[in-house]
Amino acid sequence: MSGEQLQSWVIDLLAEMFELDKASLTADSNLYEDLDIDSIDAVDLAVKLKQLTGKRLQPEVFKTIRTIGDVVDALAGMTEPVA
Repeated sequence: MSGEQLQSWVIDLLAEMFELDKASLTADSNLYEDLDIDSIDAVDLAVKLKQLTGKRLQPEVFKTIRTIGDVVDALAGMTEPVA
């Protein structure tokens, strides 16, 4: 999945989970400040991502996520082949 496809997928997921307007979501949207996602919502998102991808975000990566772009980057990092 390309980065653009991944971002579209994440935006669709966030819009569905948190009843957000997809048109207003961008890679720079801050999950906490712009979208009013709290820590419990963030955990719900992490659980949903694990269910959908079969992979768990590492806690140190999860703590650094602030924007939709960060979520996309973290997911892309999980799917990159190991050299």
